[in-house]
Formats: sequence, structure tokens, C-alpha cells
Amino acid sequence: MSQQVSAIADRLACPPKALILAAGEGTRLRPLTLDRPKPMAPIAGRPLLEHIVEWLRSYGVQEIAVNLHYRPEAITSHFGDGAAYGVRVTYSYEDPILGTAGAVRKLADFLDGGPFLVVYGDVLTDLDLRRLLMFHHEQAVRDPAIGATVSLYHVPNPTEVGLVGADGDGRITRFLEKPRPEEVFTDLANTGILVVEPHVIERIPPHVCYDFGRDLFPRLLADGVPLYGWVVPVGTYLLDIGTPEKYAQAQREWTGRG
Repeated sequence: MSQQVSAIADRLACPPKALILAAGEGTRLRPLTLDRPKPMAPIAGRPLLEHIVEWLRSYGVQEIAVNLHYRPEAITSHFGDGAAYGVRVTYSYEDPILGTAGAVRKLADFLDGGPFLVVYGDVLTDLDLRRLLMFHHEQAVRDPAIGATVSLYHVPNPTEVGLVGADGDGRITRFLEKPRPEEVFTDLANTGILVVEPHVIERIPPHVCYDFGRDLFPRLLADGVPLYGWVVPVGTYLLDIGTPEKYAQAQREWTGRG
């Protein structure tokens, strides 16, 4: 037991690198996104991406990559090398766009070396990142073949998202993207915040559009690679700002917090 505790502590002692996915066009938020990518939409007077970067930094994350495709200059001119925000930013330009997992594959040299975070760039949250990392590292010490931990949350509209099924130990058993009403088997969905082990990178084909939920995770499950789900604690703020309604909600709820 003491060896397991020591192994978990060793993993926690090294802050992970992070990839923020920021390449999408955000078409549902137009005209707000006509001259900027969705992660640069202002929330409480500052770009969403700035809130995400500062949230990561507050948990000790200093090495951050951002993938770019649509209006990349809006991000690079705002953040530069990241020094003004207490981090170091690496940019990855995609043309054509590579998808959520394809973005990871393109950054293999940057991310290879330890467990890393993937954060979808349209998520506004105060999630306790240390608790997520603790859960992941506990599973990794117990189950060294682990591929990733997916943070999960309960959704009111299961037919509009990708659902994730897990057993009593948190091991993921299935994924289903945007099911029909009769196919709904849970209300748990991917938050867009993942912890990924570096050995997974080599399972992503290079130079193609490849998605976590649609492509990579089903392949890993089929190959027997353990994936785990961690349900975010009650009271966690987590909002995908991908629609005008959610964007307006974020403006109401986050003002004065970020």
C-alpha cells in the first residue's frame, strides 16, 4: 500500500502538460465568431480561452499547447508566448482541421513524456483538477494499461451529446454519440476535460481527422485498453458555451467570478 501511495504522489508531483482544443469555427455562435474563434468569445469581459488558461495555471499547469485553424491570429496576438499569463504556449496550426484526437497526434513530440490534459476550448469550468488527476493516477497505479480518464457530468438532454457508460468501478464500457431517444442508457456525458496517457498517441493515425468520442475511444475499448470515467462533484460549474443560449447563460452566471 505504501508503494502505491508513493507512486501516486510521484505522479501528482509533476504538473501535466495540457492541450486546449481551439481550432473550431463556432458557426452556431455567429455573428460573434465571424472575426474570432469560439474560444476567444468574451465571458465577463475576457476571452473564454483566458479563463481556461488561468484555471489550468491555478493547478500548476505551465506548459500549454493550443491547436489553431480558424482565425488563428486572434489567439496568437492575444496570448503571444504565454509569459503574460504565467505559462508557456506552443501553437499547432492545422490545415485541414484534424479533429480532437488528430490534434493530439500532431503534437506527439510536445505531449509525449507523461500523462497530459486535453481541454475542449468551449468549456467554462471551475472543476477541481487536482481531484481528477488524483483519480486518474490512482487508476494508473492500479491498472498500468490505462489509456485515459474521461471526466463526466449529468446532462438534461442525453440525445444531444455523446453518452458514456461505466461499471461500478468507473471503468468505461461503451460510448454512444447523440443517441436516438430509445437508445439512451445513461445521462452521463464527456465534459471535454480528459487525462490521457502518452502511449495512446501512437494509436492515433497521423495526418487525418480523428475524433476521441467517434474514433479513438471506441477503438481503444475494442482493443481492451482500459478507460475510466470520473463524475464531477456536485457543485462544479461546467458549461459548454457552444450555443447562443449557453453563451448568454455563461455571461449571466460567470460575471464577477472570472
